Amino acid sequence: MLANLLPNVQWETMWAATVETLYMTGVAVAATFVLGIVLGLLLFLTAKGNLWENRFVNTVIAAFVNIFRSIPFIILIILLIPFTTWLVGTMLGANAALPALVIGAAPFYARMVEIALREIDKGVIEAAQAMGASTWTIIWKVLLPESLPALVSGITVTAVSLVSYTAMAGAIGAGGLGNLAYLEGFQRNHNDVTFVATVLVLVIVFIIQLIGDFVTSKIDKR
Repeated sequence: MLANLLPNVQWETMWAATVETLYMTGVAVAATFVLGIVLGLLLFLTAKGNLWENRFVNTVIAAFVNIFRSIPFIILIILLIPFTTWLVGTMLGANAALPALVIGAAPFYARMVEIALREIDKGVIEAAQAMGASTWTIIWKVLLPESLPALVSGITVTAVSLVSYTAMAGAIGAGGLGNLAYLEGFQRNHNDVTFVATVLVLVIVFIIQLIGDFVTSKIDKR
């Protein structure tokens, strides 16, 4: 029955493409989470009136974040081809998509981190300073714990965006469900392949959103 409805779908190939998409998304989300928090913390801490106030550093980081989060992802991939080839040794395959995925998503997440940190009550930070807490103690014991629900919610939104980024990356040979939908579905006019790949991408997105919402609800004590 299924073979009649979806005659062109090769399930082993579809599964391999799904694993590639999950691999690209998982690695990119982990790297984006770390890099985004670092950038977001620097944006917040170096802003006027904060612990590491430094106008020059803040301007440089803000410019980097604004530039790279504004470039359309498909253009960013093309711009990064020389860098990707130097770093990975090829511009094809799942690993070749990772630099563009991280560089495209981290600045976006960094802004979400900065916004989350700005929402923290200034009085809590001032109280920690009055008690003699060092900057690193304030970061680990105040800033990150207080903003954690927003950070998890933000990385959930970013992870969903990264799934769509992997699909776009697949159009130029990065592998995954996007690559399969483009090569096997679109170019060969196999609409059933495109349909199944789309459904699997949606399933991945729904699972990510459910996990993100569940974790956020568990850690949000408000």
